[in-house]
Amino acid sequence: MTDNIAIVREFLTALAQPDTERATSLLSPDVVWLNTGLPTFRGRRVHEMLRDMERRRVGFGVEIHHIAADGDVVLTDRTDVLTFGKVRTAFRVCGTFTVQNGHIVRWDDHFSTGSLLKGFITGRIRRAR
Repeated sequence: MTDNIAIVREFLTALAQPDTERATSLLSPDVVWLNTGLPTFRGRRVHEMLRDMERRRVGFGVEIHHIAADGDVVLTDRTDVLTFGKVRTAFRVCGTFTVQNGHIVRWDDHFSTGSLLKGFITGRIRRAR
C-alpha cells in the first residue's frame, strides 16, 4: 500500500514540476481518467492531453491534505491549482487512483464545478486589480 501511495504522490509531484514524461511513465498505457462533468479519457489520449497541457503552459500545482490506501486504491484529498497565463484558480479535489503493477490504471477526480468557477472568477478579479 505504501508503494501505491508513493506512486500517486510521485505522479502528482511530476505533473506540478512539470515533468510530464515522468508523470506519464507512471500511467498504464490503458489508463482511464475521469473528471467531474467531463468526458472519460482513455489510454494514449490521457498521455497526449497531459503533454498538450505542458506545451500550452497550463500550470498545475497540488497540495495534498490527506492520502490513504486500501489495497490497489489510493484516495487523495487535495487542493489543485491551475494557471492559464496570469489567471489562477485553486479548488478542492477528492481523487481516487487505482494502482496495479506500479502504474496508475484509473484516475478519478471529483470536485465541485461551482468551486472551480469561483476560483476562476476570483483569479480574474485578482488579475484585474
